[in-house]
Amino acid sequence: MNKFYFTSESVTEGHPDKLCDMVSDAILDDYLKRDQHARVACETFTTANFICVMGEITSNANVNIEETVRNVIRTIGYTKEEYEFTDRCELLIKLHNQSPDIAQGVDTGGAGDQGIMFGYACNETYEYMPLGIVLAHNLAKRLKDARKSGELPYLRPDGKTQVTVEYEDGKPKRVDAVVVSAQHDADVDYEVLKKDIMERVIKPTVTHGLLDEHTKYYINPTGKFVIGGPAGDTGLTGRKIIVDTYGGHAAHGGGCFSGKDPTKVDRSASYMARFLAKNVVANGYADRCEIQLSYAIGKAEPLSVYIDTFGTEKISKEDILEKIKRVDLTPNGIINKFNLRSPIYLQTACYGHFGRLDLDLPWEKIEVM
Repeated sequence: MNKFYFTSESVTEGHPDKLCDMVSDAILDDYLKRDQHARVACETFTTANFICVMGEITSNANVNIEETVRNVIRTIGYTKEEYEFTDRCELLIKLHNQSPDIAQGVDTGGAGDQGIMFGYACNETYEYMPLGIVLAHNLAKRLKDARKSGELPYLRPDGKTQVTVEYEDGKPKRVDAVVVSAQHDADVDYEVLKKDIMERVIKPTVTHGLLDEHTKYYINPTGKFVIGGPAGDTGLTGRKIIVDTYGGHAAHGGGCFSGKDPTKVDRSASYMARFLAKNVVANGYADRCEIQLSYAIGKAEPLSVYIDTFGTEKISKEDILEKIKRVDLTPNGIINKFNLRSPIYLQTACYGHFGRLDLDLPWEKIEVM
């Protein structure tokens, strides 16, 4: 048997990088609500009691960015002074218009930048996603739900999860290790926290017989996680691109998603690549599929389309490529197919952009190819 172990991670919405992703996508959504053709490329940076929004926005819409930023922070749960970061923190906004040199390419329907984008799918889960990243996201969401519902009232917003899956002959067999790091109030007994995380977070989430007597658990491995969020580490938009995608199972072109309107192929073409890969697998043409699309700034058609089915194809890769090339892969074609000028992005900023059974995302639709 060919046995190996693969690990994926996720983070909660209170993680400083994810907070920044959410702020950037909330600003994008607020512009798209008022101006479907707004050009938005904004990043957010944060540290203890400070947050900064930077980038380029070209729009006729009037958006109260300060209100948007502070509402996201408040919604996540950073409202107590002992967190050393709250919705009353210092805020700096530094924005200017999109470069006309970039705009001239986008205005004619071309890509907003050069770049390579990847999509991936496999049939090892109902979500057509790798098992490890699905479980890591679910654990992170469970941490958030237990905190916000009051079930575990001592939890604070920051948190990270990690899952190691054992594979045999390319198939997931069991969970070998689970790591959960949960920010908490200072007066919580460590043994109480460990028991609560095990019984109320891990066991209800990692089901279907994936845990066994050999599974290893690491719950707050340092024993203490009181200082967290932006007070514990700086945050920056786009620094969790593997969490956002496939947990390390697929290649990544390097461009992040959050804070970018759909004319940016970093985002829209990655969504299309996922749609194509998922439908290759869902239609039974392969068990695993990775697709690369590449673009040049100002050019509408992709420069290349590459497919890898890892030897799992049921029909020839040439036939699969032929089906893919029937789809409009231009930026405008992608935007129109998925209605990407809608304000749908904040909901994707945490817990993954793909395989989201809790969201009705157009690039996750299954169609006959």
